[in-house]
Amino acid sequence: MGYDNDTDEALVRRAGRGDRSAATALVERHTDKIYACCFRILGGKPAAEDAAQETFLRLWKHAGNWRPKGAKFETWLYRIAMNICFDYLRKTKREAPAEAAPEMIDSADQPDQALFLGQRRFAIDEALGKLPERQRFAITLCHFQEMTNIEAAEVMEISVDALESLLARGRRGLRAQLAPMRDNLMGKMSNETNAHIN
Repeated sequence: MGYDNDTDEALVRRAGRGDRSAATALVERHTDKIYACCFRILGGKPAAEDAAQETFLRLWKHAGNWRPKGAKFETWLYRIAMNICFDYLRKTKREAPAEAAPEMIDSADQPDQALFLGQRRFAIDEALGKLPERQRFAITLCHFQEMTNIEAAEVMEISVDALESLLARGRRGLRAQLAPMRDNLMGKMSNETNAHIN
């Protein structure tokens, strides 16, 4: 049975009744976003993979208890991922992840551009990783997951004003950390970098 046209809410209700195919459809629909969010928060591939997997395990375990209560399913799912990431960070006491090295883009035609992109991504991810947890999560949701301030505030269960305060402090923190590298980071892709930190 195909679930492409079903809403998340319909799928989670079916998953809650034990429908594994509905749960699989939810996992396939949301894995990329949840993994990307966990990666930005945790800074390493193994930790992000573990956090994303745990998020979907909890989804399966608690699907039967899910009730809309005014929040979208995706908001609830991001909230689960956020809590798992925060738990992980507390357990590891923010140790530097083993795989925080830049991932190089395979581009034989433009090796300089690939190196530049990899170095810039590493610098931004490293600076993001040094922000306080809640600032990091606010920046991740709004700038990398492209949520609106209202959506991100719902995920974090805070007011929009509180979210905007976290974003402002997070952006200031990123600018301060990246300022010494500004000339190296500007390069060909300066507009994209500025969009993330301005």
